[in-house]
Amino acid sequence: MSNPFPSDAWVKALKEVINSDADYAQAAQNWEGDVIFHVEPDDLAPKPMLMYVDLWHGQCRDAYEVASLDDKKAAFVLAAPTSVFIRIIQGKLDPMQAMITRQLKVHGSMVYMMKNVPTVLKFVKCASKVDSEFPVAQ
Repeated sequence: MSNPFPSDAWVKALKEVINSDADYAQAAQNWEGDVIFHVEPDDLAPKPMLMYVDLWHGQCRDAYEVASLDDKKAAFVLAAPTSVFIRIIQGKLDPMQAMITRQLKVHGSMVYMMKNVPTVLKFVKCASKVDSEFPVAQ
């Protein structure tokens, strides 16, 4: 069954993919930091969505939708319009290029992200494996 993106169901499916991916576990064995994905509204999605992912040493300890940035503090907040996140997940936009060009805004240590490029890329690979249903422009 497809998981609508963005949604609580999608981020929970991502948790399952991450926790069953040996390549991610290896690449992220030293990663320490939770992330909030701030999916901003655009032509594809009329309202914002915040998805929290607790990543720790190659595992995803928890993943769920949050109502507000005040509800949960995370080491990183990654913010972009829905269409940018979709292009990254589909492999049409390199996540590191998106960060450098500020299509994907990073709140947190950009240095840490740049030192952990393999982890970031494996994470995106996991996101691409989620059975996803993406919105289409109306």
